Amino acid sequence: MAYRGCAKSGLIEQKNKGNVRGGGEMNRLSYPSDLTEKEWAILEPLIPPAKAGGHPRTTNIREVINAILYLDRTGSQWRALPHEFPPWSTVWYYFRTWRNDGTWKRMHTALREQVRVKQGRQPTPSAAIIDSQSVKTTQKGGFAATMGAKRSKAASATCLSIRLG
Repeated sequence: MAYRGCAKSGLIEQKNKGNVRGGGEMNRLSYPSDLTEKEWAILEPLIPPAKAGGHPRTTNIREVINAILYLDRTGSQWRALPHEFPPWSTVWYYFRTWRNDGTWKRMHTALREQVRVKQGRQPTPSAAIIDSQSVKTTQKGGFAATMGAKRSKAASATCLSIRLG
């Protein structure tokens, strides 16, 4: 198996030292977007377990998350996902399922709370600040400011006659 110009033993040695992103059962060199061992140790407990009944899960969930992070980092299309990752349809299935069932929101909340507690702060923010650069409005505000431009009837009639004529 080709390892993109890197000796397999050297790769394994670097992974064991923690110098290379990725890990687990991956049989490939890592991308900069791959999870480190520490990151995976934090995220793994937040992943929902496989559904009861049916076939057992055969997909490497860490690779699914690595694929999602790769897509986010590169801006690539789902169908252009490199072949080293699970099939794009599998990655999309997990992304969509976790989005719809609130898994992403729960993961984000848990990670944010861990960071805040580590910094010696309360787990949830007690205040929010909204500045004028974040929220754009007009002097009128409300519904009047959001109405679209109006076209004159003459312009509409002219356009209609051009289309019909």
